[in-house]
Amino acid sequence: MPAMASVMKKTHFAMYFIAACAVLTGATPAFTQESTPAAAQPAALTLAPFNGVEANTLHPAWRLVTLPKDKGVPPSRFELITLAGEPALQVSTDKSYGVLSHAWQGPPPTELTWRWRVDQPLAQTDIATRGGDDAALKVCVMFDQPESEIPFLQRAGLTLTRSVTGQDLPNATLCYIWDQRYPQGTAGVNPYTARVRYIVLGGPNAPTGQWSTQRRRVADDFQRLFGRESKSTPPVSAVAVGADSDNTQGHSLAYLGRLRWLP
Repeated sequence: MPAMASVMKKTHFAMYFIAACAVLTGATPAFTQESTPAAAQPAALTLAPFNGVEANTLHPAWRLVTLPKDKGVPPSRFELITLAGEPALQVSTDKSYGVLSHAWQGPPPTELTWRWRVDQPLAQTDIATRGGDDAALKVCVMFDQPESEIPFLQRAGLTLTRSVTGQDLPNATLCYIWDQRYPQGTAGVNPYTARVRYIVLGGPNAPTGQWSTQRRRVADDFQRLFGRESKSTPPVSAVAVGADSDNTQGHSLAYLGRLRWLP
C-alpha cells in the first residue's frame, strides 16, 4: 500500500486542521480573552469568551489542539495580553502548529466579525501549494454539509481519513486567512483537501502592525466557495482560530479580538 501511505502522509496537515476544528480535546489551555457580555447578544448567537472563570484558564467551550507529539511539531502559542489599553489574543508561531476550536450549532447568523492585526507575517507562505500552506492567522467556520452534496471522490477521501484518524471530520470548512502573497478577496481550495477552502483578507498591500475590523456574511461566502455543491447554506458546526508555520519553518506574531456573531 505505498501509494495510499503517500497520499495519507501528504494530506495529514490539512486533516489534522479540520479534525482540530471538529474535535474538542482535553488540552490544557494557555490563555484568556476579553469577551462581549452575554447580555449584549441573543443567547443563540453567543460565542463563548476565551477566558474561563479562573485567571489564565480557557473557557471550556474553546479547546487547544496541536499535532501529535510524534510529529515533532511544537504548538503555536495563544496568550492574553493588553495591547494599547485593550485586551487582545496574541497568536505566535515558531515552526509550530495550533488551533482553537469552539463547537457551535445552528444556522449561520448574518455576520461573523472580529478585529485582527499581524505584526510579523510569514514571508515564505504560498497557500496555493502544499509546501507553503501556513498562515500567521486564520479564522475558520465549519459546516454540517450533507454528504450527498459532496463529490464522490472527496466523500470517499473523507471516509478514508475518518477511518484512519478516528475523528469525525467536518464536511466543509471555510477559512478567512491573513495572507501577504495573494490580493485581498482571492478565493481558493486548500492544496491538501478540497473540503477546506479559503478567502484571503489583507493581501500584500495590507499594513502590518495595525488593527483592521472584518465583517463577513458567512452564508454568502459559503455560497461563493461551495455553491456549486449546495444550493442552500448548511448549519454551522464549529468556529476556529488557527496559526501555523510548520511547513515554511517560519515565525509570526499576530493579534485577534472581538470575535463574535452579529444577528
